[in-house]
Amino acid sequence: MYDLAIIGGGPAGLTAAIYAARGGLKTVVLESMMPGGQAASAEKIDNYPGFPQGISGFELTNAFYQQAINHGAEFIFETVTKMDLTETIKKIYTDQRTIECRAVIIAAGSKPRTLGVKGEDTFHGRGVSYCATCDGAFFKDKKVAVVGGGSMALVEGEYLTKFASEVIIINPRNQFRAPQTALEKAQNNPKVRFIFETAVEEIQGEEKVENLLLRQVKTNEKTNLPVDGVFVYMGTQPNTKFAVAYCQTDDKGYIITDQLLRTNVEGVFAAGDIRNTPLRQVATAVGDGALAAVQVEKYLSSQDKKEK
Repeated sequence: MYDLAIIGGGPAGLTAAIYAARGGLKTVVLESMMPGGQAASAEKIDNYPGFPQGISGFELTNAFYQQAINHGAEFIFETVTKMDLTETIKKIYTDQRTIECRAVIIAAGSKPRTLGVKGEDTFHGRGVSYCATCDGAFFKDKKVAVVGGGSMALVEGEYLTKFASEVIIINPRNQFRAPQTALEKAQNNPKVRFIFETAVEEIQGEEKVENLLLRQVKTNEKTNLPVDGVFVYMGTQPNTKFAVAYCQTDDKGYIITDQLLRTNVEGVFAAGDIRNTPLRQVATAVGDGALAAVQVEKYLSSQDKKEK
């Protein structure tokens, strides 16, 4: 029996674990992969306060992880498959065990949104990637495409120029939704070029990615773009499959909370990228994690008073 179970070990979940464990709550974090979430794969984070020279995502989130352990939080590296939130004592199921707890913080984050085109699944790991930091080195002196219209497409595309001979950023829209600094940095890199108002129709090849079939959005004209790889940055989708039976979500699947991060289920809170928040950054996830943990402490305290 735990006071608190935190689902997800990204910046929000790790911060919640630090606050909760330090506050004396018996806390367990359930994480399907490694601590840090998507932030751990970032080559460099230079907008997190306290690191004027920047810091790698792995270094930063690993420090969060060690701090949570130091305060007594437990970690179980298993995937949550379902939950039962109908009673005062909540049950969380993995494929190996059942966890019982008095409160839950859902901080499972989000995953990259796919293009959903023919060849994407076929060539995943053979030229199709969603992480430049993870796979960029495999494309030394190669020609790669980056698909997306946000800041991640620009930042990761510019990062790929460390390895690739040419990076073509394909934007389905006519402009980028990104800070001007990110756009200017990519524009000033001689290895980067842009294709606007164009969608990827199909990813083609034999054993690996060799070509993209493109469609011009306005004219529907189709063209071929020979490339050795394609990196997809079309936003994210929340990891809420295990929670939708209980928690109210918006039309995009993100969990709806009030300003105190409470869901529609008593004793269940949500923090970080999994909730309907206007900004998804490490800094905001950390703030969410701290607030959620404090609210859990208040909730459990009120429950204890009721029982007396």
